[in-house]
Amino acid sequence: QVQLVESGGGLVQAGGSLRLSCTASKHPFTFNRYSMAWFRQAPGKEREFVAAIKWSGDITSYANSVKGRFTISRDNARNTVHLQMNSLKPEDTAFYYCAAHYYGELTTTRTSDFDSWGQGTQVTVSS
Repeated sequence: QVQLVESGGGLVQAGGSLRLSCTASKHPFTFNRYSMAWFRQAPGKEREFVAAIKWSGDITSYANSVKGRFTISRDNARNTVHLQMNSLKPEDTAFYYCAAHYYGELTTTRTSDFDSWGQGTQVTVSS
């Protein structure tokens, strides 16, 4: 399994921005063979898909609720995936998790598609 560590969460006012990062490690490990994704879970709700980027880097996918506001990117040299979150809304408040899928094609983005998960980072957006 891949070890994933998220960072960058915090408290921000509505309309503000945050950048989440997720660094992956495994021995041996080739980061560019893993599709990466971000999910989030708010209290009392199920974990939901936010964004994903294919192992090849040429395909991204976003939940409708974040399209145009969030951008996912990857830095293979640093084994890191980022989630740039702009125009944040109170409804974006949740625990954000990074996930990995070996050679994932991203035809679906269910939680069950991803086999490695980080511990998460809290994002709180105040109104």
